[in-house]
Amino acid sequence: MNIHPRVLEYEVPEFASRLKDKAPPTKLVLAMVPTPIQRFRMPEEIDGFEIFVKRDDMTGSTLSGNKIRKLEFILADALEKKADTIVTCGGIQSNFCRITALAAKELNMQTHVLLRSPTPSDKRSVGNQGNVFLHKLNGTTMHLVKKQAYLTGLLPKMEILSDQLSSQGLSPYLIAIGGSDTVGLWGYIECWKEMLEQNVPGFITDVVVTIGSGGTAAGLAIGNYLSGSKVKMHAISVCDNAQIFHEHVNEMIEFLGLSNETKSEDILNIIDGYKGRGYALNTKEELDFIKAASGTSGVPTDPVYTGKAVRGMFVELQNQSRTGQGHFSGNKILFVHTGGIFGLYDGQIEPILGDSTVRDLTNGAKKAFRVVAVAEIEVARPGMPDLFERGLCTSSRIAEYTNLFKGELIVVWFNASNNLPSWTYGLRDSRRKLLLPASSTVAYTAKP
Repeated sequence: MNIHPRVLEYEVPEFASRLKDKAPPTKLVLAMVPTPIQRFRMPEEIDGFEIFVKRDDMTGSTLSGNKIRKLEFILADALEKKADTIVTCGGIQSNFCRITALAAKELNMQTHVLLRSPTPSDKRSVGNQGNVFLHKLNGTTMHLVKKQAYLTGLLPKMEILSDQLSSQGLSPYLIAIGGSDTVGLWGYIECWKEMLEQNVPGFITDVVVTIGSGGTAAGLAIGNYLSGSKVKMHAISVCDNAQIFHEHVNEMIEFLGLSNETKSEDILNIIDGYKGRGYALNTKEELDFIKAASGTSGVPTDPVYTGKAVRGMFVELQNQSRTGQGHFSGNKILFVHTGGIFGLYDGQIEPILGDSTVRDLTNGAKKAFRVVAVAEIEVARPGMPDLFERGLCTSSRIAEYTNLFKGELIVVWFNASNNLPSWTYGLRDSRRKLLLPASSTVAYTAKP
């Protein structure tokens, strides 16, 4: 029996074999892979295009999303280095910080996260929603800091915290924001191997992914390039801009020793224009789209990353369908869903949801039936059919009523020892009062 998580010797994919000396020696088994590919319905049909989604939001439960693929390599490296404490950083609702802390706890390591906050002096301001809820449940130590750049602000603070932890006898391991470093990069080089095994180049012309820190897009683009695939790789930015991300991806290309033969601009098309008000900030239009897309596809997206990226993809495909000009090389599009489901629970989308899908069953049912009888019977055990679905009673205990009132609704008061059974739910309201329609309306309250 295989017990997770476990450390394995890492075998570099054949298409990346010439980079073996750059690859990490080990990886953990943390993600539930391979993740499936399915059709992805948009809120409106887009003429001329077929859209699919790779469900990397299904890599786990609390460990769901793209980051766990990176952490299989990063946390294996931490274990190799005998670390007992993880230090990383991100925004208040950082999916990466949440997954890191939970995965580290599985490996018996503690985690400190630096979280960018608009009100860092007020620790109550983080609330208990979304990813923060899981941090508190997990016992993650959260340090609130003001919003600042990673290299000039967050990283120096992480290094100071690391020194403090070391002075306490701990062995800290620092992880770059989003896990986007030369170790985590291999998570999505390995994912491209999985996509080759799923024959993605055989039926997909374009792959689209969110870009927020750069590691996922870099891994996919580099894997695509190394394998010789003709699929075109796109990334839709939700923060910063294309220039910054190309610089980051080029650093990884240089680390791998590939800078003499390719560059980020040649293997990755980064699309700006869809970050809206900024990172982790939303407009009503964006939140409306998230609701509409989920209601059409059954695939939720989050307000920070995938929601903005799917909307960007949708708009770009609409434009290309209408004008014949655009970013995409073909008409078979695959969106790589990088997760973020817990970010939906930060509360900001709640005003958009309202009660628009809530219906009052009793009001709807009042027009449906004619009451013709009321009976009180003794019932020894559950098992009666749903009276209000079938419109009549078929229990042998009240067969005589069936014969008398075929095709009509018979109202039965179940005077049972275990009170009114829950399976007679048809027309009860929250006070267990049975409301019935009729030419002569009948209503009664069940015994408590």
